[in-house]
Amino acid sequence: MTDRAFPPKKRVGILISGGGSNMAALIAAARSPDYPAEIVRVISNKPAAQGLEKARAAGVATAVVDHRSFATREDFDRAVHADLIAAGVEIVCMAGFMRIVSPWFAGQWRDRMLNIHPALLPSYTGLHTHARALRDGVKIHGCTVHVVRVELDVGPIIMQAAVPVLDDDTEATLAARVLTQEHRIYPAALALVASGRAKVVARPDGGEMVRVAGASETAAALVVPMNRN
Repeated sequence: MTDRAFPPKKRVGILISGGGSNMAALIAAARSPDYPAEIVRVISNKPAAQGLEKARAAGVATAVVDHRSFATREDFDRAVHADLIAAGVEIVCMAGFMRIVSPWFAGQWRDRMLNIHPALLPSYTGLHTHARALRDGVKIHGCTVHVVRVELDVGPIIMQAAVPVLDDDTEATLAARVLTQEHRIYPAALALVASGRAKVVARPDGGEMVRVAGASETAAALVVPMNRN
């Protein structure tokens, strides 16, 4: 009997700025033999980012490219790019990476760079998404994995997850509920891209979308609050 053969894994680099909880979720998923990607590099723009130690503990090579050492955003991006290329990275995942990328960097990794955002895009781009959702009184909130474009939190959507917003939610409790879903959908979305099932395609109106081969077109609706009468 021979071992089951798996296709070559895509080499992934992760960019972080902080604790790296989504990074850890990606690393954990990639341990599975049938996962179509391997995490080969973690880069932080902050030397004290706690996610660096988590990555090292998981056996992933790390690097620090301190943005404060560069005169321009593009100079920093070129240094990050050089490190990614040297590591043989094919797909980049931003995981709490608190930097806006330059047009040059976005172009180098077009359709090969993903981001996780704690809101249901296109709503609530930018920061403080949970506080804004609570202020607006929305009943459903969530998270989005999307392909990165130059504009902040704009790009074809790969996967989303929705959670209910409860009457007694605080920013912290809502953030925790969303984060649980982030840890589920980011590895799933990366798997779709790495396997080639998810591809960016043009829409008839001139825009872009992600089409996923073999995706289910039916799912139960999430309605909040539920009327139990």
